[in-house]
Amino acid sequence: MRPLNVLYISGSLGLGHITRDIAIANQLRKLLPEVEIEWLAADPATTLLKEAGEKLVPGVENYANENVSAEKVAQGSKLNLLSYLLKSRGEWKKNIDFFFDLISTKSYDLVIGDETYEISLALRKHPEKKKFPFVMIFDFVGLDAMTKNPFEQFGVYYWNRVWSHEYGTEQKPSYDLGVFVGELEDIPDKKFGFMLPNRREYAKAFYTFVGYIFPFDVSQYRDKYLIRKKLGYGDEPLLICSIGGTAIGKELLELCGRAVTIVKQEIPNLRAVFVTGPRLLEESMDLPDDVEIKGYVPGLYEHFAACDLAIVQGGATSTFELTALRKPFIYFPLEGHCEQANVSRILSQRGAGVKLMLSGTTPELLAGKILSTIGRKVECPDIPVGGAQKAAQSIVKLLK
Repeated sequence: MRPLNVLYISGSLGLGHITRDIAIANQLRKLLPEVEIEWLAADPATTLLKEAGEKLVPGVENYANENVSAEKVAQGSKLNLLSYLLKSRGEWKKNIDFFFDLISTKSYDLVIGDETYEISLALRKHPEKKKFPFVMIFDFVGLDAMTKNPFEQFGVYYWNRVWSHEYGTEQKPSYDLGVFVGELEDIPDKKFGFMLPNRREYAKAFYTFVGYIFPFDVSQYRDKYLIRKKLGYGDEPLLICSIGGTAIGKELLELCGRAVTIVKQEIPNLRAVFVTGPRLLEESMDLPDDVEIKGYVPGLYEHFAACDLAIVQGGATSTFELTALRKPFIYFPLEGHCEQANVSRILSQRGAGVKLMLSGTTPELLAGKILSTIGRKVECPDIPVGGAQKAAQSIVKLLK
C-alpha cells in the first residue's frame, strides 16, 4: 500500500502547541500505520521535533520564525496580539511562499495546520493550489481590543470580520475540518463585533470539539513523590518558575527571584527551580545565587507534577497542564494579550490557579501569595482529556 503522505505545520509561538501536535501525530500513526508525516515549523519547535525523531521538510531552516516578531513587539510582560500579528506580516509572506513552493514540488494526501492562519488565508485566496484535504487546529476564536486605541479597535474589527467571513453564506472555509482544542464553553458567548456573528454559534457551525490535549497520561502522574524520585528531587518544598518557549518573561523570572529571597526567610529549605526556556540566556537575568536555573527542559510537565507550587505565564499549555495535574499555581497573563485573557477567564470558571498581573505585583505581594498557596490542596472539576485521540479520529474520518 502506498504511504499516506501528511504535512504537519505547527505555527504557534514557543513550544506549547508542538507537544499537542506530536500527541495528535502519534495517535494518527496508531490509526493509520501507513502514514508518513513531515513537519514544518520554526525554532524552538524544530528542536523538540528533532529530539522526538520526527522528520522535518527539506529547507525548514528557511521557514520564518514568528517568535522573533513577538519578542520585538513585547514590552516586558506586555504583548498586544494585534501588534504582533501586524509585525509578523513579513514572516507570514515568507511562510506562504515557502509553503506554496513545497506543495508544488511534493504531493501531500493531507495537510494539518495548528494555528497557521497565514496558510489558511492564503488557501482561501488561492483555492486552485489546494489539492489536498486541509485540517486547521484552533484553541481560541476571534480577537478582542485590549485598549481604547482607535487603530487597535479598527484592526481587531477587521480581523474578526475576516475570521467570520463564511458564516451565513454558501462559501466554505479553506479548511475541510476545523478542530477546536477545548470545549464550547471556552469560547466567549459574544459577537465578533458589530453586525458580525456570535462566536460560539460560529464555532458550533465550523469546528469539531475534542477536549484538551496533553502529551502525558494524567493518571500516571498522581504520585508526587514517585515523580520526585525519578527526577532527583528530595522531600523539600519545591517551587517551579517557568516562562515557556519564547524570551518574553525575563521580568517575571526576576520578580520571582526577588520574591523567593523573601519566602526563604519563612521556608529556609525551599528549593526553587527557574526554567528559562530555549530562547532566554541565563546570563541576561538578575537572579539569586541560591536558585537552580535550567534552560530548555524536555517533559516540563513532569516537574510540574513533582512540585508544590508553580509560577508561570498565562499560556494555555502550562496552565491547563497544571490544572489537569491538580497543582496549585500562580499565573501572570501577558498584558494586552487577548488570547491569554481568555485563558484566564477559563481558569477562573474552573477555579484553577491564582491570577496576578506583573505590572501590579511587588516582590512582597508575590512572596505572600507563594506562602499562602504552596502545598495547598487543589479541588476543582477534572479537566476533560483524550483530545489527541479524538482529533486523530476526526481526521481519519475526514480521509475516509
